[in-house]
Amino acid sequence: MSKEKIYIFDTTLRDGAQTEGVDFSIEDKNKIAKVLSDIGVDYVEGGWPGANPVDTKFFSSPPKMQQTLFTAFGMTKKTGRSADNDPGLASLMNANTPAVCVVGKSWDFHVKVALGIQKEENLENIKETAKHFVKNNKEFLFDAEHFFDGYKANPEYAIDCLKQAYDNGARWVVLCDTNGGTLPNEVREIVSKVSKIIPGNNLGIHAHNDTENAVANSLAAVESGVRHIQGTINGLGERCGNANLMSIIPNLCLKKSFSDKYEINIKKDKLSSLTECSRLLDEILNRKPNKNMAYVGASAFSHIEGTKIDDNVVVGPYARLRPGTILKSHVKIGNFVETKKSIISNKSKVNHLSYIGDTFVGKNSNIGAGTITCNYDGIRKSKTKILDNVFVGSNTSLVAPVKLESKSVVGAGSVITKNVKSKSLALTRTEQKEVKDYIRKKKNKCVELLE
Repeated sequence: MSKEKIYIFDTTLRDGAQTEGVDFSIEDKNKIAKVLSDIGVDYVEGGWPGANPVDTKFFSSPPKMQQTLFTAFGMTKKTGRSADNDPGLASLMNANTPAVCVVGKSWDFHVKVALGIQKEENLENIKETAKHFVKNNKEFLFDAEHFFDGYKANPEYAIDCLKQAYDNGARWVVLCDTNGGTLPNEVREIVSKVSKIIPGNNLGIHAHNDTENAVANSLAAVESGVRHIQGTINGLGERCGNANLMSIIPNLCLKKSFSDKYEINIKKDKLSSLTECSRLLDEILNRKPNKNMAYVGASAFSHIEGTKIDDNVVVGPYARLRPGTILKSHVKIGNFVETKKSIISNKSKVNHLSYIGDTFVGKNSNIGAGTITCNYDGIRKSKTKILDNVFVGSNTSLVAPVKLESKSVVGAGSVITKNVKSKSLALTRTEQKEVKDYIRKKKNKCVELLE
């Protein structure tokens, strides 16, 4: 079954630039545009030519992007001027980009109060703006500002605004939740109705994050029909921000409810570049990266990042597998176990509440609950080696560097600071039974208990 394509539109350099305290230089813009293009984003909105000297100069020497469409932003023509004689539209034409994204009013309240014109005049402005760019062979995108609020107030007029753009050649009609107040259930309901009038292959979503729903609203819109998502790196944007593409892109790639139905231009092998992209923006803005950010934050995936897990491995639900952990086949990791930079070999078991740091555990070994394999100071590397067929009792501390030879048996509560060969250390009667059972299960692979 062929998959439908979702198009990704980045507006970091335009909408993200409206964030308080953000002032991109041309060098900054070029760096960001390049990394977005390398990842495979479909559109990069470079800014608003004619609105300020930096954006105007940026468009006069645009970045080189292979598959990404460089896009200029502006507003619909003004009432009382023709499209050919409107200075704002002229700046967009002079920017020489293959695509233009124009914002226009779709809420009748704003048409009356903000623009001070008649509703019919606003419809005419949208229509003539669309015709102007389409006849000049530009890919035209219409951002319907405050669409969801406008639809709730006057659905017929809000739809009329969309149709003026679509009927006159707009490639994308983008539904904007400009104040970020719409909830996912409302997005689903409204987009479902709109997609019956304008095809989903021509609908987009632009969500703001004022209710912490921008990502959810973007995904809900896709489920309801849209095929174009606008957002920014790290959700950068005015007030509470925009939809975060660093979360949206992995969700589309990795979550089966989306990846089974849809495809995006960004391939899975490029997902790791999202972290680089996120960090680049933080570096440019002189901000400390948010370690709790989904997918790209330092704390994201702390339980599996940098790990290798073979087949038939069982891991407790609250275990934490830190970077550098390698679990071989048929390993069992108990609950609340933490591992880091360790290799746990075939058919070994690490019981609950243990910390296994910088340690090699051989085959067929049993590490008791509460075992610690690191230095007390937590600074020096452990370099502990536990060879094959070793039994370690509960609450044992192995203070580096320790080497437990094959078939060693260590009693509960032991503190080991040196190498231990094939012998038992201070086993209780209960442990002796545990070891005997362990030996029996392993078919006498462990050393018999000493008298």
